[in-house]
Amino acid sequence: MSDIKERLDILRGNIQEEDFLLGKGLSNEVNIRMFCYDAKDEMIVQHFVEQLKTDQSLNCRLIEVNQYETFLSICDDKRITNSIPAMEEKKGKEFILKQMNSVAKVGAFIDKIQYEPHMVGEDILLITGVGDMFPFLRVHTLLDALHSHTSRIFQSL
Repeated sequence: MSDIKERLDILRGNIQEEDFLLGKGLSNEVNIRMFCYDAKDEMIVQHFVEQLKTDQSLNCRLIEVNQYETFLSICDDKRITNSIPAMEEKKGKEFILKQMNSVAKVGAFIDKIQYEPHMVGEDILLITGVGDMFPFLRVHTLLDALHSHTSRIFQSL
């Protein structure tokens, strides 16, 4: 357990460094970083994120987007949230997966997580709830789509 805590402490320091915030050393790639961890450490990571969100001493602006909550919001917008369990029971998991993939396309996620103003060199978009979305939306699909939407932020540097 101490390994994950040590890694999170290092992460807290890294996200405040100017090189991290400005994406230096990334060979002109969009500044997207992943923090991978074992599912057994989920509660520790969630606690860490909650602490980060309320930490007034950070010299960056943390913007959290929970993929699962965004998914539920998209379903609420389509007014289908309450009918999903009955539909799954009646038609099966494969049917629901196909339906959800047509309703909650990656573009809908991108639209939901847009925010303004973008503060170059200060913003950190923290995407959480990634594991909860499997298999409806895979993180690499979202990151690929985000690349074209976020690149304009980094082009202004």
